[in-house]
Amino acid sequence: MPAIYIVDVTNRDGVQTAKLGLSKLEKTMINLYLNDMGVCQSEFGFPTTRHESLYLQANLELAEMGVLQPIRLAGWIRAMAEDVQTTFRLVPKLKHINLSISTSQQMIVGKFQGRKSKQDILKMMTEGVTAAFELGAESVGVNAEDASRTDMDFLVKFGQAARERGANRYRYCDTLGYDTPFTIYESAKVLAKEVGIPIEVHCHNDLGMAVANSIAGARGAIDGGQDCYINTTINGVGERAGNADLVAVALAATKAKNFGEQYKLGMPLNLSKAWQTARFASYAFKVPIPMNQPGVGANAFAHASGIHADGVLKDPENYELFDFTELGRGDPELVETGRQIISGEYSGVAGFRHIMGNMAVTFDDPAQAEQILELVRYANVEAQKPLVEEELLFIAKYPDIAKKLLTLTPLA
Repeated sequence: MPAIYIVDVTNRDGVQTAKLGLSKLEKTMINLYLNDMGVCQSEFGFPTTRHESLYLQANLELAEMGVLQPIRLAGWIRAMAEDVQTTFRLVPKLKHINLSISTSQQMIVGKFQGRKSKQDILKMMTEGVTAAFELGAESVGVNAEDASRTDMDFLVKFGQAARERGANRYRYCDTLGYDTPFTIYESAKVLAKEVGIPIEVHCHNDLGMAVANSIAGARGAIDGGQDCYINTTINGVGERAGNADLVAVALAATKAKNFGEQYKLGMPLNLSKAWQTARFASYAFKVPIPMNQPGVGANAFAHASGIHADGVLKDPENYELFDFTELGRGDPELVETGRQIISGEYSGVAGFRHIMGNMAVTFDDPAQAEQILELVRYANVEAQKPLVEEELLFIAKYPDIAKKLLTLTPLA
């Protein structure tokens, strides 16, 4: 039977959020966390954007080293042959790519201003798919932007044209969060049957239904006979009201009534990494996790009502669908109130060696410590905040990769 896979787009759609951003090191850490969680694919960046080139190359190098395995790393570009050519010139080792173009009449009139017809859109997309395979892509996905406001006949035609050129997946984008669980179920089912390749559902949260729509879309695609790839972001961060939240989707897919028994995950998710992943993204984006966030919010396992408190103390299953330990939550965080030595952009080597020693990291000689410290200083300059323990350990373990992540070469 077809299965559900998770494609996380935090490093592409999440970083497009107004007023937010991530350093290249933070984006790399996100990929590592996603890999540890068992996410199938990370849409890890923009290969036509020059300041992403070294970051993308460094992460592909980590994949070759086996550090970022088995997760797939996929780039996102416009469905244009010129963008495909630029992609493989700047990031020649990229193997997985998504090509995106708007398909709705609203976008044809309002965005393209009549300069493109539906036939032009089909031509651009198919030429892009062909070019990607010719230049070395192993898998190509096609994205119908604003699919939820596109007539079904054209969506089917778009998908069939992509399949004929060899496209591996068809992404149905509910770009404005317009769908309901009922409408996206039907759309995904029709496309799965009529197009005949795996369906991705990419849902935004403008009407508060991104997670519900993602689950319903997955059910529709599977009922139509195809695998479904649900797009998520960590903590639901994304443009406007955000995207489908990774942890909430994972919980819904595995814990919701009668769902997980019938619709299976194609790759097991390690939910014990959920808490750590959500906390890092919150710190990196500088956006607090909402207290009522499913699974990882401060109140997700808090009980104040006398009846609820009494019931949960007798048996947690009275008022909790799942245990907090499943998500990697443990004892409350301990806040250091005494002396703290923090590694920052102006830190010295003595303090730095003290910090790393507390994490059981030693250096062969002072020169090595100084070299790693210099990389840490640059990482602090880029992020403009102290690094977390996992970032420090990453830099100490992979200094050459870290150097590449921290290098930006402006155009001449």
